[in-house]
Amino acid sequence: MNWITNYVRPRINSMLGRREVPENLWIKCPETGEMVFHKDLEENKWVIPASGYHMKMPAKARLTDLFDGGQYEALPQPKVAQDPLKFRDSKKYTDRLRDSRIKTDQEDTIVAGVGTVQGLKLVAVVHEFNFMGGSLGIAAGEAIVKAFERAIKEKCPLVMFPASGGARMQEGILSLMQLPRTTVAVDMLKEAGQPYIVVLTNPTTGGVTASYAMLGDLHIAEPGAEICFAGKRVIEQTIREKLPEGFQTSEYLLEHGMVDMVVKRHDIPDTLARVLKIMTKRPANDTALSAKVAEPVEKASA
Repeated sequence: MNWITNYVRPRINSMLGRREVPENLWIKCPETGEMVFHKDLEENKWVIPASGYHMKMPAKARLTDLFDGGQYEALPQPKVAQDPLKFRDSKKYTDRLRDSRIKTDQEDTIVAGVGTVQGLKLVAVVHEFNFMGGSLGIAAGEAIVKAFERAIKEKCPLVMFPASGGARMQEGILSLMQLPRTTVAVDMLKEAGQPYIVVLTNPTTGGVTASYAMLGDLHIAEPGAEICFAGKRVIEQTIREKLPEGFQTSEYLLEHGMVDMVVKRHDIPDTLARVLKIMTKRPANDTALSAKVAEPVEKASA
């Protein structure tokens, strides 16, 4: 059977000129089951047009969408020790890193850049969830610290877009050490008198939530994002009680005072420009004055 599958069938397909169709041409909406052509989804900023469900957005695409004209200076990825604990579970940690780098074309989970949003200079830091679940390790922690240092040097605000499952278990205590390091970096930026805004995306969990993701001067969240330390299932199994509907979503946290506003992805650049110009006491330009004010979303889309 393997001989037929691996040799005969490919030979027949090549003779007939048959081409393989990529598996990701159509994306299924997790909320409604609607099938959306991937180009249409990409053009709509990875938001399902009919349902408004916010899919995960690639980190580099988010930076391009955020900055004026899609132009920004990419910050270099710091060099750190690879696999310091020589960790292995079902496969080697080095193999997981290699596979994620091939999959995402990134050195690690953090992508950062310096650019302008409606003329206002800022540093943006984004988690790539497709790189080992956006987990926080030594490389990610160092990249975040360097981004804060660049914002302090440039005397400009920093905007964080977390999307993470938490600390990276393959790096053990070294991963957990990144929590206080990034917290100190946040304090350094605030001491320099520059705003720090967090845009919470789906999902933001674990140690990331327990550190820099919840230390912003302002917390914006995308609709339907899961934001928590421990997941709903873990809590229910621990306390043996059913949790409220929509628990740990952006809208639930907005209602209970944990986030300041829920903003649709299309409105995030305008919202950031508006609030940052207020926080930095910059005069609003014509574009910012005419920008549509993003209203909080009433219902979760997930």
